[in-house]
Amino acid sequence: MAYIRKRGKTWGYTVELSRNPVTGERDQDTKSGFKTKREAEIAAAKIEVDVANGTFVKESNTTFEQFTDTWLKLYRTSGKKNGSIRQRTYQIMSLKKYFAKVKLRNITRKSYQDAILDMSSKMARNTVVGIHGVAQMIFHKAREFDEIKLDPSEFARVPVAPDTGESDLPKYMEKDQLVEFLRLAKHRGLDDDYLIFLILAYTGIRIGEVCVLKWTDIDFTLNTISINGTLDNPDDVSTMYVVGSPKTKSARREIDVDPKIIAELDKHRTKQNEFKMSKRMTYHDAGFIFGRTDDAYGYPPKRRTVERRMDRLIQWMTLPQRLTPHSLRHTHTSLLAEAGVSLEAIMKRLGHKNDATTRLVYLHVTKTVQLEASQKFSALMSDVVKL
Repeated sequence: MAYIRKRGKTWGYTVELSRNPVTGERDQDTKSGFKTKREAEIAAAKIEVDVANGTFVKESNTTFEQFTDTWLKLYRTSGKKNGSIRQRTYQIMSLKKYFAKVKLRNITRKSYQDAILDMSSKMARNTVVGIHGVAQMIFHKAREFDEIKLDPSEFARVPVAPDTGESDLPKYMEKDQLVEFLRLAKHRGLDDDYLIFLILAYTGIRIGEVCVLKWTDIDFTLNTISINGTLDNPDDVSTMYVVGSPKTKSARREIDVDPKIIAELDKHRTKQNEFKMSKRMTYHDAGFIFGRTDDAYGYPPKRRTVERRMDRLIQWMTLPQRLTPHSLRHTHTSLLAEAGVSLEAIMKRLGHKNDATTRLVYLHVTKTVQLEASQKFSALMSDVVKL
């Protein structure tokens, strides 16, 4: 039987859930804040029905911040790569801005949807989609652990931009912009800049993959580069790196490259050998192609170092948006599509089995090329139409 009481101006209930047969200790559910006695009675009656049916879940006082700490510990032990863990941590940080100290049971569907809408006004849609995805995983686990009854993210939606979808198009350079950027890298870049960005632009490999390229990955006869690892440096310290396995099975691949790249690598190898001799007492010689971008010579460059160096170079350019080293991967995709390379071949070259972002860039570029072809054909046949 529920106990209904009034404290101050509001009403509350206490419902006995069970009693320990040995100690006699009671497990109760208590809630207050109802405006009327009738509201408290109805809520208590619903609890009693759920208890009788065996469907009652006693929600905890765990905060969102506390539960995400637990969830991340579980995620780390599930065999996920450090890159995925870092991404999930960043996404959770975005959610904590709204819910850190809020109890899980007090996060409503409306408050969660409002957070999604607010993030959508400040971030790219793809970013918000990723954050929403990890939130769904967190709340699903919270329900599994009986921390909450309802999942506040269940019916939430990330708004779609009211246009043709090009607002979601990844950032990349046009051909003339890439030429200008590489010219800047060659004449104004710091040590290793030109070759790093040349390889990124001409191969489309990931920034973590270029950082740990070794001389054994280069075939100077067949003009190929093999991708066998990616940089794992969570503490952002040059000397504390790990060469992790490629992101996916398809990411381990061999890429045919322009002989120009191989020639530049050959020249770089000569200069690097001279540099190693000058620093032979301190040089970390583990066979990496790049090792002059930090004071810790011989160690693979950090992602952040490459990003800062790109920022330094594009300050001399007039671009409509900020670009990153990853933008060169999208640039490579767009230029391959413009050259008529199939989507399947591009996916294989980039180390994708299937990737929505690459597909989006490809369809955008090929649609433009097809339109130009139609316009050229129409111009060619204009006299025929007049007949």
